[in-house]
Amino acid sequence: MRALIFDLDGTLVDTVYAHVFAWQRAFAEVGIAIDGWRIHRRIGMSGGLFTRAVAREIGRRMSPEEVEALQRRHGELFEEFLPERRPLPGAVELLRHLRENGVVHGIATSGRHPEIDASLEALEVGPETVVVHSGDVRRAKPEPDLFLACQKRLGVESAECYVVGDAVWDLLAARRAGMLGIGLLSGGYGEDELIRAGAFRVCRDPEDLRWVLDELGVLVGDIPTGD
Repeated sequence: MRALIFDLDGTLVDTVYAHVFAWQRAFAEVGIAIDGWRIHRRIGMSGGLFTRAVAREIGRRMSPEEVEALQRRHGELFEEFLPERRPLPGAVELLRHLRENGVVHGIATSGRHPEIDASLEALEVGPETVVVHSGDVRRAKPEPDLFLACQKRLGVESAECYVVGDAVWDLLAARRAGMLGIGLLSGGYGEDELIRAGAFRVCRDPEDLRWVLDELGVLVGDIPTGD
């Protein structure tokens, strides 16, 4: 396997529950009360699809203007709730190790600028890293477009890629893109759910993944050690 494509929220940065609270508040402000667990189950979808899916579940239609307004308000609240981003354990070290060893990798996220910028900064991701966001494609997860766009920019074939994600939507999109999926527990989904969605392997978090890269055939050489 030549390349790794990472999801961002819940996979590399600890932002899932801030997204849940931001969406819950955004909906509440327009008079729609939604349980947090219902929101969590859809984190990882594109914002537009997420909004329409939640509205459909509660039996209400939304206009494109309402969907766009909710997405915009969610972004504002997300910045308010989580102005500083915390990388998940081992995430910074994992990305640094990949760079230092010349392993092809990129990030493909359903988020969009500017809300992803602080997360990329916290991860020490520079301009040399390929980052594909929802604004770069017509359809976000669970469609495969994000991963396919990232794969093309990395210059590798789909069959040469692992997708690393924390949600069933990541793994579904990976399967549709013809890529093997690695599930992480750091986003709140259980191991059995990730496996049923198509995970080839499940790890606890980026730190756990860092220690098994050689078993996945990604790296040849010494197992990475801590700083």
